[in-house]
Amino acid sequence: MNTPKIHRSHGGVRGANLSRSSLLFSGPFGRIFRALPPADFGADDQTTLENLAKLAAVMIADPDDAKDGPDAEESGIPSAYTYFGQFIDHDLTFDPASSLQKQNDPDALVDFRTPQFDLDNVYGRGPDDQPYMYMDDGRTFVLGTPLTGAPEVNSGAKDLQRNAQTPARALIGDPRNDENVIVSQLQGLWHRLHNKLANDNPSWLFPKVQQQVRFHYQWVVLHDFLPTIVAKEILEAVLPLDKNKKPIVDKSNLKFFHPKNAGFMPLEFSAAAYRFGHSMVRPGYRLNDAVGPIPIFKVGKDSLDLRGFKAPQPNWALDWRRFIDLVPLDYGTLVDNPDQNDPKNQKRLQLAYRIDTSLVNPLGNLPPSIAINPSVLAQRNLDRGWRMRLPNGQDIAKAMGLIPLSDDKIKIGKFTGDGADIVTTIDKVGDGSFVENCPLWTYVLAETIESAVKVKTLEGDKSIKTRKLGPVGGRIVAETFVGLLLADSSSYVSLDPLWEPTKLMENGVFGLRELIKHALAG
Repeated sequence: MNTPKIHRSHGGVRGANLSRSSLLFSGPFGRIFRALPPADFGADDQTTLENLAKLAAVMIADPDDAKDGPDAEESGIPSAYTYFGQFIDHDLTFDPASSLQKQNDPDALVDFRTPQFDLDNVYGRGPDDQPYMYMDDGRTFVLGTPLTGAPEVNSGAKDLQRNAQTPARALIGDPRNDENVIVSQLQGLWHRLHNKLANDNPSWLFPKVQQQVRFHYQWVVLHDFLPTIVAKEILEAVLPLDKNKKPIVDKSNLKFFHPKNAGFMPLEFSAAAYRFGHSMVRPGYRLNDAVGPIPIFKVGKDSLDLRGFKAPQPNWALDWRRFIDLVPLDYGTLVDNPDQNDPKNQKRLQLAYRIDTSLVNPLGNLPPSIAINPSVLAQRNLDRGWRMRLPNGQDIAKAMGLIPLSDDKIKIGKFTGDGADIVTTIDKVGDGSFVENCPLWTYVLAETIESAVKVKTLEGDKSIKTRKLGPVGGRIVAETFVGLLLADSSSYVSLDPLWEPTKLMENGVFGLRELIKHALAG
């Protein structure tokens, strides 16, 4: 059944019932679809939370150990994009002083990150205010201790600079960029990229180097990350191509995201649509020839996993060829139980899992050091979307002029193509409160569009079925990204819209692959 909307005089979001013409079209957080009613998933708060817990439970996959070799859940997207997406999130939003009220009340939220693609998670408050992050020249970053394990591609690997406490915490612009080993070393690549540009251009002062790094980052976000995660037909409605196949960045193509005075962070984006990356996480990763596969989380105080907030093992330098297609590698042997000693399975590009309504099992039992009450990531996402009083996916689809997915099309499980991997459909979860009333985050994951992505291997190109964000989720993500770039007076889109990263392009292309390759040379 469709649960009627309940008026709650308590525990609601301050300002949620304000007129669409309110001033809350600008500022740190806001809404795109302010006129839509919030979704509830039960007759009262307790029933709603129980139903969301039941939905979260079926969105967590069965236990699956980290292992070498391909599997049916993989997409054609290299794993580096999973953690680049996490890095972007840390650049856009940060609320270090959040309390229960702030978590539940967007009008009380303070975004200590500017809603801009400005790399303040890398630069912090700059060399004048945080000099310990920078060398005495005030132009370059202090790097940490050397890491070994990937001499062929990452011989200059360095850990982040850390303090002297135990465990040693990273001295960086955003502490969250040390929360796992992969995003930690990605953060380190930004330091190396900055230092390389500074050393290659000795006449540039710090602001010039910083601006160029930001421009290259914004270019990758616009020209590579968005096409990688958003379905082509959805993206081209927001970024149509000119006669030279280059995207046209113009606010006239934004149908829904319209900040009045300054860019703001839409809650439909931050609390739902942009959480698609959680479904792309693998159970674990091989770091280099000698290390792996290591699980992302493992129960036990002394268990070895990829959790951060401490110095990594000295031989844990990432072989970035395993995370992005710097060169063609073996694809591996796709069988039910791949041979863990097969060199083809041990030395391969690790691909992100498909964007679907299933999260790997370790995310269903987060360690206490990561999260508690609840420790299920899917439940945390669903609870947060409800507490933020987000509309359901169907209502947003209708507001976009779309025909919503029918309940039988909102499948819960792994989108491998094997019917046995589908657990249920949304209408069969809980007490019936999800009938035509799907939480926005789940809806975004369910409506993904399948396309074929080619992966270069030593045996030639391999076409892999890949899910990308669809009409609701893809539109929210693309419009938010483009809208924030247009609203930022310091972005390359605003300052120099014809700018291109010409010097770092390879065959006319500059994306995450080329950025990482250039940083590795630093």
